[in-house]
Amino acid sequence: MSTAIDPLEISALVRIMDELDYYQLLNIDPTASTGEIRKAYHASSRSFHPDANRQLAPEIRKNCGRISKRITEAYCVLRDTRRRKTYDFKRSEGQPLRIQLAEAKSAHAEQRKAECRGATAQGRQFHGKAEADIRSGNLSGAIQNIQMALTFEPGNGGFKSMVEDLKATLKAES
Repeated sequence: MSTAIDPLEISALVRIMDELDYYQLLNIDPTASTGEIRKAYHASSRSFHPDANRQLAPEIRKNCGRISKRITEAYCVLRDTRRRKTYDFKRSEGQPLRIQLAEAKSAHAEQRKAECRGATAQGRQFHGKAEADIRSGNLSGAIQNIQMALTFEPGNGGFKSMVEDLKATLKAES
């Protein structure tokens, strides 16, 4: 069962598509659950897929393809919690309404690096001291500095992992 879409609606959507964020494109609320996102994606995908609109003129079918690709892009970003979080942050900052998947992956990698270096000034300070201690071969000092960093950022997984690795290295050297 295919829902017929008016060619004028397709043309209008193609013209404004770049101004719509992913939530508007899928016609969902920004607080939508993953299930609601999936449901909206499947409904939109069925409606705008070029194969579902074979009866339309070639140019309109081409526009359907563009819309369908953007709908898939929106779904790929919004269904993944990390990508969605990155997208929502960029959207709240007034940045572009599209996020390429490679860009989302890169943003996540940068976020992880920042977490490893520290989220607070004190955490970063003690992390820097620990890095200097590691370079100079002072593993005990590095452990102390990372433990100090953990007092400022007790939930920092990167710091916790670093302490464990340093302790294991120190034990192996003993």
